[in-house]
Amino acid sequence: MTSSDEAASPVMDEGAEKLEPGIALCLSGGGYRAMLFHVGALWRLNELGFLPRLDRVSSVSGGSITAATLGRHWGRLEFDGDGVALSFVPAVVTPLRKLASTTIDRKSIIGGILQPRRTVAEKVAAAYRKHLFDGETLQQLPDRPRFVINATNVQTGSLWRFSKKYMADWRVGLYPEPRVDLAVAVGASSAFPPILSPVRLSVDPHGYAADRRGELHRPPFTTDPVLTDGGVYDNLGLETAWKRYETILVSDGGGQMPPDENVHSDWARHALRVNALIDNQVRSLRKRQTIAGFENRDRTGVYWGIRTDIANYDPPGGALACPFAQTLALAATKTRLERMPDELQERLINWGYAVCDAGMRTYVDRDKPAPADFPYPDRRVG
Repeated sequence: MTSSDEAASPVMDEGAEKLEPGIALCLSGGGYRAMLFHVGALWRLNELGFLPRLDRVSSVSGGSITAATLGRHWGRLEFDGDGVALSFVPAVVTPLRKLASTTIDRKSIIGGILQPRRTVAEKVAAAYRKHLFDGETLQQLPDRPRFVINATNVQTGSLWRFSKKYMADWRVGLYPEPRVDLAVAVGASSAFPPILSPVRLSVDPHGYAADRRGELHRPPFTTDPVLTDGGVYDNLGLETAWKRYETILVSDGGGQMPPDENVHSDWARHALRVNALIDNQVRSLRKRQTIAGFENRDRTGVYWGIRTDIANYDPPGGALACPFAQTLALAATKTRLERMPDELQERLINWGYAVCDAGMRTYVDRDKPAPADFPYPDRRVG
């Protein structure tokens, strides 16, 4: 999944292409829809005792909102002897549901127009700071699992990775122990183009590791990186996990581009349509590569998606009842950072929970017991 040049780069992950017997979880983009779908998946992974078994959580866009919230509160999850976090709901579910009750994108766009001294991206980061992260930085993330928040570097065309240990672009260099705000990192990862993009960082060029520099290690690449949504490069958050770990869990909350009989010709709406087409194609290619890797036994693990038919899985004792027509309706939720009603929030969480359960008990651990019911049994999935 990496080019030969990238694999040979001195600023790639330690041990690139040398697989380790660890578990990585990948969380896709998709706005609030994906954010809440991943909440449900994490809820079930927690009940299965898998959260403390994770070695890496790699995320993009809406998935980065969920991942960073989990990472920020990791130290207060209170794991019991079975690896179940007793404080998962108040630490992770509650703040993310509160965020999903707030519109960010429209307010940020209007604010960026009315107050041009602050960009739309800065407005989005300010909203994340207010509702989720306060002033905490990447250094508040745990050492294990390693949380990697992925953005796309518009200047180099490569991934820009944010983590506690370092931030890096293999063509620019590796910057150890960055003090970047979590809100800024998540804002960059979810800067959906063209409306919420770009995010412009201001970086001290003297902070890069002397022995981990790339071919573009010079200003402005080192000082003023320009970033956009991580999904532009890798909308499954797969890149930083696939080349390192033997077991990969992929949660895909991304949508699918619907057909359009009346494509607009004006530059703004036509650009949005073309952008959606590119995103859809990249996602499809990543998904096919992932599933082919499982089928060829290059990796162990499982893929579950918001558009998956739960009938495709065969967990012992059966899966929770999730009619395909109802889950497809949830998958059609717009990719927005727009206020969601409680009913839709709970159904998206229920769906992520159910399909994660079915996938995990089919392909990863068939000895785990089936769940008694949905997290929100009165809502189900429709």
